[in-house]
Amino acid sequence: MIPNGTKIRRRSVLLGAAGLAATMSSARAENKYGPGVTDTEIKIGNTNPYSGNASAYGANGRASAAYFRMVNEQGGINGRKINFISLDDAYSPPKTVELARQLVERDQVLLLFAPLGTAPNVAIHKYMNQKKVPQLFIASGASQWGDPKNYPWSMGWQPDYHTEGLIYAKHILKNVKNPTIAVLRQNDDFGMDYLNGFREGLGKDVDKLILQTATYEVTDPTVESQMLQLKNTNANVFFNITTPKFAAQSIKKAAEIGWRPAQYLVNVAASLGATLRPAGLENAQGILTAIYVKDPTDTKWKDAPDFVAWKAWMEKYNPNADMADGSNVTGYSFAWTLHQVLKACGNDLTRENVMLQAASMKALAAPMLLPGITLNTSATDFYPIKAVQMARLTVDHWELFGDLISRDG
Repeated sequence: MIPNGTKIRRRSVLLGAAGLAATMSSARAENKYGPGVTDTEIKIGNTNPYSGNASAYGANGRASAAYFRMVNEQGGINGRKINFISLDDAYSPPKTVELARQLVERDQVLLLFAPLGTAPNVAIHKYMNQKKVPQLFIASGASQWGDPKNYPWSMGWQPDYHTEGLIYAKHILKNVKNPTIAVLRQNDDFGMDYLNGFREGLGKDVDKLILQTATYEVTDPTVESQMLQLKNTNANVFFNITTPKFAAQSIKKAAEIGWRPAQYLVNVAASLGATLRPAGLENAQGILTAIYVKDPTDTKWKDAPDFVAWKAWMEKYNPNADMADGSNVTGYSFAWTLHQVLKACGNDLTRENVMLQAASMKALAAPMLLPGITLNTSATDFYPIKAVQMARLTVDHWELFGDLISRDG
């Protein structure tokens, strides 16, 4: 149950009036603004895994829904209420295709906002661009979202996986003596994007350094057998390219079988609430990751104005959610960013102007980003966030260390 009585079903989360089922031509004839917009409403579509093995990420969609409830309660955007239609694709690309078509062709949304997952978004990437519908602030760090020349209707939000993987590789080479590496990765574009960046960062000796790479399918029940294979390599570094369910399993299993390598965990699985507490914090001590948003469990931020505002929002609009789950931070920040883009559009709420404004962000300080990180885009740069900072799990929070590391060096 989403707070304030809005029901989550496997197929939809509706905020505001029911979706208008109409063809594109009739919508344009009746609506002077174009698809998804009237004098009183902005209709936004979304897909998220509210069920299945990646359902931990459903918190992103619920957080965004809660943010838009707040916006509507405060009067909307330029007098228009947000009708947020969020559908459950269970992290299944064929389902994402079906639901994206429903949102674009039947529900006539203005845009698809923060659809989650690399493989699901790959499945609709060409379709969204052929239809010229914004696929905006994709909840995936796949490097292919930063290609405005070939895909001008698709833009990510978070740092890209390729660069993050490269950063881990360089950190290992600098800090681990005589590294030997075992890798666990999801067997899809998400896993390969991280691995390709990681291999690039390791340089010419990559094939000597990586002793074994084990893969799993998102539909697999566990990764226990893969962890036993990796432990048998005696590698002294474990690079963990997983989503929360499998990250928790692998961290816990490594401890159970007595494998104690240096562990590097990808950012998308680095949630205290969704991954590390289920794994057992005692099993996760010293794990390294790269982060770009404030850890909500870190007391150093307790007096920061954006943290105070986020905490108050959580208590009022998302009270049943886990304060320790980083998805409630990113879902809030995603939605805040779209809020600013739509405000910048003014009364010109066409799909073309939405993309123009999204590609015109200059030093935009989104709430809960780490100090020094801002959103910046242009017509040729669709990577809004280009910096991260290394962090180490210490007791029950991420302890930052070192300087910001940028995508450009």
